Order: sequence, then structure tokens, then C-alpha cells
Amino acid sequence: MVSKRKYILFIFMVLLLAMIAVWVVKILNGSVPYVDQWTRDLVAQMDETVLYTIARWLTELGSSTFLIPFVIIIALFLWWKYYDWLPPIIFAGGTLGTHLLNQLIKGLVERERPSILIAANAEGHSFPSGHAMISIVCYGLLAYFIAALLKTKRGKIVVHSSLAILIFLIGMSRYVINVHYLTDVVAGFIIGYLCLIALIYIYEAIAKRRSRS
Repeated sequence: MVSKRKYILFIFMVLLLAMIAVWVVKILNGSVPYVDQWTRDLVAQMDETVLYTIARWLTELGSSTFLIPFVIIIALFLWWKYYDWLPPIIFAGGTLGTHLLNQLIKGLVERERPSILIAANAEGHSFPSGHAMISIVCYGLLAYFIAALLKTKRGKIVVHSSLAILIFLIGMSRYVINVHYLTDVVAGFIIGYLCLIALIYIYEAIAKRRSRS
């Protein structure tokens, strides 16, 4: 049953990556993916609304000015709680590595943003969204390590669900304030999720090897 579930998840992720590949081909050929064509009018209607103001605040939780000190503080906290170098290294190193990967992909695709907003860390290339991609790794790893410290199932559910909502809101805030296309955000979530799974796998593999020795 578990192997079948993993197989279905694998096929689903392959299909999502194929979808991203189609988007990239369209972008490189100078055309706009259909998803972005269909959703441009919607984002224009949200300008100067309460939703825009909320999104403008939420997007700061995925910006470098917030995440750099946040990652340092959480890394120190994890070292204190686990009294081990591995969790903070995976957390901080994984977040930094995801940022570098995001910059690499952006440099290869070179998609222009729908608009520039320097105050919201929205300059440079657009695909995929760094806020979506980095947030899912940073806050996802935080949820993983914090939940591992909790003893109750309810507490774990609260931590996972709360941070999952936060990740979604941070990513979508980039679309709402019109500094990313919707496909940028979706691609950021998908690639970031794969990075998150890979980092958790690396952590568990190293932890298991250390426990055996």
C-alpha cells in the first residue's frame, strides 16, 4: 500500500514537472502560458484593495530582509533544542541552497516580471518565484523540526497546517501584488517542495547512519 502511494506521488510529480517544462518552453519562445493569460485580469482587479494591502504585508515574510535574521535565529534555536549541528545545518544550508538554485533557474529562463517593485524585493527575473520556492523550504523545514519535538498528534497537525497556510499565502502574495505571474508562483511551490523532500531525506539518512554507528 505504501509503495503504491509513493508510486502515485512519483507519477504526479513527474506530470507537474512536465507541466513546468511546457511553461519554460513557452516562456523561452517569447509567449505567455495560457494560465497567465487567463489570470491577468483578476490580478489587475486586486490593485489598491484590502487584499492587496494584506498581501503586501505577507510578502515581507518571504523577503531576504526578514528571512536572513529569521534563519539565523531559528538555526540557533534548533541547535539549542536538539543540541546537534545537523538540524540547523540542514535548515540554514537548505534555505541558502534553495535560494542559489532559484537564482540559477531564473538566470537560465530570464523571464521578465509583470512589474517591478523594489520595496518588495521584486526586481530581476521572474521565473520561478523565489518567495514561493524559498518559503516552502524554510518554513517547511521549520515545521518538520518543530513537529518532531512535539509529543501530541494534535500539536503536530497544528504546526504543519499553520505553516502550510503561511507558505501558501506568502507565495500567492507575489501574484496579488503583481510582481510575479501565477505560473511563477506555482513553479516555485513545486520545485521548492521537491527541494524540501530531498533535504528531509538527506537529514533522515544522515541521522540514521549516525545512530547505527
